[in-house]
Amino acid sequence: MAAGLLGRIAISGRIGNHRLELNATDRMLWVWLSRFWPGWRSALLIVKPETVIAWHRKGFRLYWTWKSRLPNGRPSVPQEIRDLIRKMSLANPRWGAPRIHGELLKLGIEVSQGTVAKYMVRHRKPPSQSWRTFLKNHVKDLASTDFFGVPTATFRLLFVFVVLSHNRRRPVHFGVTSHPTGEWTTQQLMAAFPWDSAPRYLLRDRDGNYGERFRKAADWMGIHEVLTAPQSPWQNAYVERFIGSIRRECLDHVIVISEAGLRRVLKTYFDYYDRSRTHLALGKDAPAHRAIQPSALGEVIEIPQVGRLHHRYERRAA
Repeated sequence: MAAGLLGRIAISGRIGNHRLELNATDRMLWVWLSRFWPGWRSALLIVKPETVIAWHRKGFRLYWTWKSRLPNGRPSVPQEIRDLIRKMSLANPRWGAPRIHGELLKLGIEVSQGTVAKYMVRHRKPPSQSWRTFLKNHVKDLASTDFFGVPTATFRLLFVFVVLSHNRRRPVHFGVTSHPTGEWTTQQLMAAFPWDSAPRYLLRDRDGNYGERFRKAADWMGIHEVLTAPQSPWQNAYVERFIGSIRRECLDHVIVISEAGLRRVLKTYFDYYDRSRTHLALGKDAPAHRAIQPSALGEVIEIPQVGRLHHRYERRAA
């Protein structure tokens, strides 16, 4: 009962149906309290234990509501660092949290490894290099092949087989036929890479014109074939872009009469493409390197190429 003085308690003569009984110690307490605090009766209340428990729970909630407003815990990770962690994990799918954490430390970014693991991107499938990464890693040992059709003036359809070396985007070989077969395509492959000039990888689609003989010839030459996914020309982007250049810069401006005429047109364009045409991917140089000509060599002259569809400019002495 003395402990009830710590709260606001009221006193009455009964608790429920029972009369409140005081012992000698209680009476001495109230006498002593009356001498030093005459108005103690207005501050006393006798309540049930459930009421005290309810007060305690309410006070507990108020206490943690007040405490949660105070700054505590770890500081939040800036959005810039979170974006950098995601960027690193996307660009390097084989890296785990320790590798990314090490890179961040080298950049002077102090975060925990647990934070890196929290914000890095989760890859659902086992990590694999992208096609762009594969092409860049094997650019010197990779060639691409593809077919494209060219209609003639008599509405025949001719097929052109092209071979492009990824190293400096050089056209290696082309062939023209009206009836492509596996045997003919195999002959074109042998003609494109005589002796020991075959590349390590050959990128191609799943066209039925290649056939079993083509695969056996490639294996005999030590060429590892890399097949693109069905209906995915973007996976063979270099040769597709090369074919687009042939159409836009040459074939869209001529009418093909025969196979022989198409071969002549393509031969002149391939010579222009290899020796004269500059490429952004090559630092605006030609596949066959063109030397820079200083002004001291003379005046600039114009050399028509591909039936005057294009021109080459050089300096020559007068």
